[in-house]
Amino acid sequence: MTDKVEQLCVLCGRFLAGFAILLCLPLFLLLALLVKLSSPGPVLHVSERLGLHGKPFRLYKFRSMRPGAETELAAVIAEHPERQHDWQERGKLSADPRVTKFGHFLRRSSLDELPQLFNILKGDMHWVGPRPVLMEELCRFGDQTELLHSVKPGLTGLWQVSGRSDLSYTRRVELDLQYIRERSLWLDLKIIAKTLPEVFKARGAC
Repeated sequence: MTDKVEQLCVLCGRFLAGFAILLCLPLFLLLALLVKLSSPGPVLHVSERLGLHGKPFRLYKFRSMRPGAETELAAVIAEHPERQHDWQERGKLSADPRVTKFGHFLRRSSLDELPQLFNILKGDMHWVGPRPVLMEELCRFGDQTELLHSVKPGLTGLWQVSGRSDLSYTRRVELDLQYIRERSLWLDLKIIAKTLPEVFKARGAC
């Protein structure tokens, strides 16, 4: 994309994010209430991710796990050694016992990611891009971290419309880097058009 097209896309993306937040406000309030009623703890899960030029930012999601889930990961894997490969291969656990009942619905429907509209509004993210990564995930990208940090992460991307968690982490990295190398307005529009059907099918969501 040229710089002018890029700037226009950013402005349009932030405007659309603000409009979507206003439009979805009743849904935000309902989901926040249901998260609060489903288990004790905060409504939002906030984690530090790396964005453009590797700058850290706070990513927002509706909480889908019970409080303290991060500290339970080692214990879960120790109790179920067969899940070690699952974690190393995909960066996720199938039938993760840390996920709440309502959290399973949020993940299957992708509604847990709705608060990332605020990240787009703030300018941390784009609608389309590579997935925002944690610091400890950078090793997965090897010598391609500079390429990864050359664009803002996105709410959706090639990974999300190509199988999501059904894919290995290696394949996710390949798709993220492929998107960055081939990114264009046309590719973004195609990914956005494919995203809603993927969400409704809940393929690869966990």
